[in-house]
Amino acid sequence: MMRFWLWRVLPALVGMMGALVAGTEYAVARPSHRTADVAYVPATDTAYSPTRHRLDVYTPKQQAATPRPVVVFIHGGSWNSGSKDFYSFIGRRLAKQGVVAVIINYRLAPQVRVPQMADDCARAVAWTAAHIQDYGGDPQRLFVMGHSAGGGLAALLTANNALFQRWGLPRNPIKGAILDDPAGLDMYDYLQKLEYPHDEQYLVPFSKNPAVWKQTSALYHLSAYTPPFILFIGGETYPSISSSSARFRERLQALGHAPQYTVLPGKKHIPMVLQLYWQHNIIYRQLLDFVGS
Repeated sequence: MMRFWLWRVLPALVGMMGALVAGTEYAVARPSHRTADVAYVPATDTAYSPTRHRLDVYTPKQQAATPRPVVVFIHGGSWNSGSKDFYSFIGRRLAKQGVVAVIINYRLAPQVRVPQMADDCARAVAWTAAHIQDYGGDPQRLFVMGHSAGGGLAALLTANNALFQRWGLPRNPIKGAILDDPAGLDMYDYLQKLEYPHDEQYLVPFSKNPAVWKQTSALYHLSAYTPPFILFIGGETYPSISSSSARFRERLQALGHAPQYTVLPGKKHIPMVLQLYWQHNIIYRQLLDFVGS
C-alpha cells in the first residue's frame, strides 16, 4: 500500500521545502489568519488527548459578504504517524483562495485503532459544523479532504452517517469529499490478501478482525444518498491505491453518481500531497469549483 519509511521522511521533506521557499510562504501567510491548537474534544472527556484532539483553523483575512466554504483536511501517515503541523501550507493555500480550512489531528496506532481514529475525525467535523460560523465559514458548505490514510478516513466519514449519529447529529454535515491518493477504501479486501511486503503492520491499526476491516472501509458504506466525491490518483502510485480507487469509482457509478476522477500521470504517492504546496495545481482548481468558492 505505502512504504512505511516514506512517512518517516515526509516531515523532513515538507520542512526542506518550506525552508527553500520561506519568503514565498511569508507572502502567502499574509492574506490568511491561523487559529492554532483548538481543542475539539473537552478536556473532561475520558478519551481526551491534549495533543491529538486539536485542530487549526485558517481563515482569509479579507472580509466576505457571505460565509465561505469550509474544507476539513485529514492527514495521512499509515494510521500511525503524521501531524496537522506538517500541513500548514494546505491551510494557507486554501485560505488564500477564499476557503476556511480546518487541519486536524487525531489519535494514532498503536494507542488506538482505526474505529477510534474515525470517531476522532467525526468529532472534529462535528465541532467544525457547530463553530465554524465564528470563523466566517458556512456550515452548510462543509467538505472533507484527505491524503493517503487521511483520504480513507475522509471517505469513511462521508459515507458512514452513523459516525455522526453517535454524537447527536441526525444528519451527516459533510456535503462532499476530496480524496487525494486515498488509502484504505477497501481494507476488507486488502487485509484478506496480505499480498505486499510488510502488510502485517496494518493489522495493528485495523486489528485482526475482518468485521472491523469492513466496518472501517468506506466502500461498504456507499449508498445512493452518499454525498459527491472527487478523486485524484497518482499515475505511479501504489497498485493497491489505484485498484481500490477504481473499485470505489465503479461502486459510485453503479449507485448512479459517478465521481470526478482524475489520474495525474507520473505522480507517485508522496508527491500527490506535496504538490499542494503550489496554489494553482489541478487539485485546488477542481476543489474550488467543487466547494463553490
